[in-house]
Amino acid sequence: MLISTIFSKRKFALSMIILSIVLLGIAPRFAPPYTIISLITILMYVILTLSWTIFSGPTNYISLATAALFGVGVYTSAVLNKSLPLIVIVIISGLLSFILALLIGSLTLRLKGVYFILFTFGVTALIRNVIQWWETHITLTVGRHVPSAGNETVYAYMVTIYALTLLFIFLLQNSSYGMALQGIGENEDAAEHIGIDVTRLKVLTFAFSAIFMGAAGAVMATRWRYIDPTIAFNPLLSFLPVLMAIFGGTWLLGGPILGAVIFTLLQEYLITEYPYLYMLLMGLILVIVILYLPGGLLTLIMRLYIRLVIQWAKTKFQIQMLKTRWAEEWRPKVSMALAQWRLRIQWRMGMKRK
Repeated sequence: MLISTIFSKRKFALSMIILSIVLLGIAPRFAPPYTIISLITILMYVILTLSWTIFSGPTNYISLATAALFGVGVYTSAVLNKSLPLIVIVIISGLLSFILALLIGSLTLRLKGVYFILFTFGVTALIRNVIQWWETHITLTVGRHVPSAGNETVYAYMVTIYALTLLFIFLLQNSSYGMALQGIGENEDAAEHIGIDVTRLKVLTFAFSAIFMGAAGAVMATRWRYIDPTIAFNPLLSFLPVLMAIFGGTWLLGGPILGAVIFTLLQEYLITEYPYLYMLLMGLILVIVILYLPGGLLTLIMRLYIRLVIQWAKTKFQIQMLKTRWAEEWRPKVSMALAQWRLRIQWRMGMKRK
């Protein structure tokens, strides 16, 4: 029974992945252009959130290096865009982000807790300032202009990266490596004692998750067209994926996607309607999410669904009990009372005739 349940869950998850990819793939044929532009931004945050969840979700290590890994892809595209095809640039960007994440992981993932968080955030600031110094003093440029690839091309690339990210997560979660990562998150010392190479697994998982961030950054550079260190290494890109993953829930594949979609739409609304209070409102939302949605929105939805299922089961049981009681107890009494009432009427009618 347990094996069949596991396989049914895997089939359902795989079918949902394929359905989402197909719907996104055919969207340009039916959706207006401004919807495609919005979907590009949503896909960017979905990819960053899913990539963050690959490592941080099961291990409970909070990484703030997303902006650095994404920014490497952005700047790689800005530097190489005029000399190489976009597909080659995307591959190179993913490899460079992989190498950077491998270095970060090798240096810090032997540590635990706040040290990893501080180091990953510091790497983002370090890379941003180094590139800004290089651009100002060596290349004597303020920023770089990137030729546009067109919204349809950018959208196609983002959907492809999204599909590859989902496929990688699905394969990882349904493998022994995924189970090992879960074990690290639950009890790292116990995982190490049973023979798991904890450090190697953490470093490689962290590095592979960076590939999709760098690839997305390379594509988005052609969407933004103008790049400077402040845009490429925006610190918000380190914090927003964390917030989106926590809001949606990291224990199911749909959680980060749901959180990224809702928060992207919410971010655009707040920037448009409340530009001066945007950061304050986002901070308040983060506090509320941590306090009242510790398991994420998907956890809340699942709890409500389970309650509804239990309540419906109770209602069906009560209805069945009423039916049984009616058949065994109340119906005979009602039938007897009706028979007595009928006999009385017949007797009275007979007496009146006499």
